Amino acid sequence: MRGHECYHCKQWIDEGEAHDCWTTTEAALTQDLSDDLREAWERLRESAASIGEQRIYASHNSIMFARKTCYCFVRPKKQFLETCIFLSRAVKGPQVRRSTASSRTKFANILQIRHRDEVEGPITDWLEEAYDLSGESTAAKRATPPKVRKPGKAKSKTVSIRKKTRARS
Repeated sequence: MRGHECYHCKQWIDEGEAHDCWTTTEAALTQDLSDDLREAWERLRESAASIGEQRIYASHNSIMFARKTCYCFVRPKKQFLETCIFLSRAVKGPQVRRSTASSRTKFANILQIRHRDEVEGPITDWLEEAYDLSGESTAAKRATPPKVRKPGKAKSKTVSIRKKTRARS
């Protein structure tokens, strides 16, 4: 039978068959997890969901947790749950694999969770901090006090040069 392999998900699609690999579900992403990883996923989801009102949805190969903006996402892998928590700072700890600046105000902190017992403080504290951060307005985070110019200072070098040349004449 004729068909093709999907470039994104590598699934074989028969000719004429409808296919949309970008839409998926939590169940589809977590169906192949080992027992330890499934328990870790359930505890992580339960901890994040208990923080407050939010949207939890699957997108391509990740499960997203969002309030106004995404504050955390999980990529289920065969050996671990790759978890990314967006905070206003880079965090350090044995769970953190790397921290990368994702914008001017946020850091993406990447963790690897392998067991249910790892989903406790400080990870749950970081989730709550990220949840709170995602609810703030971006305008409030970016607001900086206006620069105050000292009186008597020239606006630019060209202005100060003109003043000097006028004073000499």
